[in-house]
Formats: sequence, C-alpha cells, structure tokens
Amino acid sequence: MELLTEDQISAELTRTPGWTRDGSQITRTTEHGDFRGAMLFTGAVAYLAEQANHHPDILIQWNRVTLTLSTHAAGGLTAADFSLARQISGLA
Repeated sequence: MELLTEDQISAELTRTPGWTRDGSQITRTTEHGDFRGAMLFTGAVAYLAEQANHHPDILIQWNRVTLTLSTHAAGGLTAADFSLARQISGLA
C-alpha cells in the first residue's frame, strides 16, 4: 500500500470530518452514554475493521472510545486509513 503525500492527506482530512492528524496517524474520540454504549460502538468498529482487513488501535475509557488509524506495514497514512475512518464516522 502506498503512502499518501502531504497534499493528499490534507485533502483526505477535509473529506473526513471529526478525525485529526497526529503525525503519521489519524485519531478520533467519540463519547457514548455509558460503558455499554462505548462497547457496542467498539463492536461495530471491529466488524468494519474485519471487513476491511484494516484494524485501528482502540482505547476505551468508560464512555469514551479513541480510535487511531495508521497503516503500520506502510509506515504511515494510506487510502485505507481514510476509507475505514469514513466508514467508522457513519457509525457515530
């Protein structure tokens, strides 16, 4: 998978609201009504990740879920990261 250029990353971020860049990764934190809601959301994210064969790092803090995407094998951000990010955004 090919790394995106800085211009491509900027364009992808514009098309992917709610996600922010942190170096060679993108992140998003969502807040849910309670722990159960956070876990249900995480389960839905896991389903999408398995379908895409692209897996985010997930941090769960009671009702908050922080997702981090980067293509580790490529060493940075690729189209796969933004594609999955937009699918996840559809859940929130």
